[in-house]
Amino acid sequence: MENENSELKKQKEAEDICMSCGACCQTYRVSFHWKEAETLDIPEDLIEPVNNIFVCLAGTNLASPRCKMLDGKVGEKVKCNMYEKRPSPCHEVKVGDDKCNRARLRHGLPPITPS
Repeated sequence: MENENSELKKQKEAEDICMSCGACCQTYRVSFHWKEAETLDIPEDLIEPVNNIFVCLAGTNLASPRCKMLDGKVGEKVKCNMYEKRPSPCHEVKVGDDKCNRARLRHGLPPITPS
């Protein structure tokens, strides 16, 4: 029970860090198989074709990407408007991992040491 509470606390802390950051949402293209968009029921206006197999979240296929579903200011307070239904690439970036910290550095934010 104690380990379970500890894990839930760590998960909540990680989510809190993400909700004040959002750097990854304004750094990387979020591309995934078109079938995943269909399975998650992501509206067509929120995806853009990459090729015959992959799509990406709207706004992330630009030279200066910013996901259309991101609200707020990176590094201060942000909100993902599809957090519960976000595609698999969004689950791959973890607080304090290499991708997270590269995105943070791109936006002038200090790196995070994962707990």
